[in-house]
Amino acid sequence: MKKTFLTVFGFSAIAFTLMFTSSCTSNPDSSGYEYMPDMYRSPAIEAYVDYAEIRGKEVTALKSLLSAKTPPRNTIPFYGTDSTEVKLMMPNLRKANVSFKETHGLFGIDLSLLDEYALAINDKNAIPLTAKNSEFILKNGKELFTAMCQHCHGEKGDGNGPMVTSGAYAGVPNYANLTALSDGQIFYSIYYGKGMMGAHNSLLNKKEIWTLVHYVRQFQDANYGKFDENGMAVLTAANSDTTGLKP
Repeated sequence: MKKTFLTVFGFSAIAFTLMFTSSCTSNPDSSGYEYMPDMYRSPAIEAYVDYAEIRGKEVTALKSLLSAKTPPRNTIPFYGTDSTEVKLMMPNLRKANVSFKETHGLFGIDLSLLDEYALAINDKNAIPLTAKNSEFILKNGKELFTAMCQHCHGEKGDGNGPMVTSGAYAGVPNYANLTALSDGQIFYSIYYGKGMMGAHNSLLNKKEIWTLVHYVRQFQDANYGKFDENGMAVLTAANSDTTGLKP
């Protein structure tokens, strides 16, 4: 009985050793063979997974798709029941010009034959700046600018961010020289891109972009976002005329 047990135990040990070592490979980048991939690789669709490479097979047609990051065309995300908020977050009425397909890689969206950047000169900032909300909006704007813009535009908005000083990019403008642009044109530039800058509408929603428009105005006017004791905006020549606060 003891001999039989030792024999069975010995064969089991040898089989286990062979199975264990056979999963190894000489490729230093390989994690080894997978005996039960379904135990740790879900067969269901997983968000934010690169489906260009599935279980060692590369699908070239899927390689450049954003998959889960892009909602179905013409769908509108749920933004609650606040009518003002919902209206603000509705799809942008301004369209990118058809040339943006070539210059900025904008595909799968409605494009326009018109120069809607020029038309955007009449667009007002959708978020009014008041004495009550100014501090919060500009603080939020700084957080967004630091995360999304500062690497190129610089902490002071002078176009000398790390990506520029390193030599990776050039031609980033100084915001102080862009006082002639309307809020709508700044919004359009961030939303669809402008020059070397790519579109940011997949990274920032409309509310965040309008908040950024307020923030960059500070680089043009030190008094922007400041109010007197009566709650009136401290107006100077460089102040935006789109806040709805001029008497």
